[in-house]
Amino acid sequence: MAFTRATGKHRGASRAARTTRKFAGMATLAATGVVASVASPALAATSQTPAQDTGLQQAVVIGDELADRIEAQADAQHAAAEAAAAQAKAEAEAKRAAAEAERRVEAAEKKAKAEREAKERAAREAERKRLNTFVAPITGSYVSTGYKASSSLWSSGSHTGIDFHAASGTSVHAVGSGTVVEAGWGGSYGNNIVIKMHDGTYTQYGHLSSIGVSVGQTVTPGQQIGLSGATGNVTGPHLHFEARTGPDYGSDIDPIAYLRAHGVSV
Repeated sequence: MAFTRATGKHRGASRAARTTRKFAGMATLAATGVVASVASPALAATSQTPAQDTGLQQAVVIGDELADRIEAQADAQHAAAEAAAAQAKAEAEAKRAAAEAERRVEAAEKKAKAEREAKERAAREAERKRLNTFVAPITGSYVSTGYKASSSLWSSGSHTGIDFHAASGTSVHAVGSGTVVEAGWGGSYGNNIVIKMHDGTYTQYGHLSSIGVSVGQTVTPGQQIGLSGATGNVTGPHLHFEARTGPDYGSDIDPIAYLRAHGVSV
């Protein structure tokens, strides 16, 4: 039996994009018996019911609605999938950015630590060099009386040190690092200071007008330890400087050679 659409009120033509889905829905409904079950009553009443109320029209309506629901569900699933993918991408990007920021912080901290350690090493090295450096006992002076010079002025008959020209009150410096072992009156040396140097030798500073250190005190190169003067057995103000192998009189060595061996030009 052939079916024809009624000429009365009926649904307009569907969108071209949905046509395939409608016929697919009809085929599905027909396969499951929906069209048959709906169409049977309509066929039985063909002589009394207008064409627009046929079961085929109802099947088309049902198929169209089912297609719409399927399309809506597919759209929703697609949107959910896109949202999930966007969220996963955002989370991955956030993790990557956090990891990169952490890497940069660690690199900056490592660089800062390396620079700090390098500065500390440089400072320690500079301090080590400074402590091992020797200087002249009087800045900008010169030797006025040499080592082993002969004269009746000295009880031994010769000069046991060297004299640096210096007006009274001139600053006297420790020539290197060491520990003060004597600071006070030294007989013919007047006010004198004896320092045990770090290399085990000794240096003496005599005829001082003022003493600025005490026994047991540690001194560094260039540190002021007193002021020059004319105390003791002298004919005028100057600094008497000795280099010794021991702390006592009679252990003197050539002070010019001693200072030059430690890098001091005199």
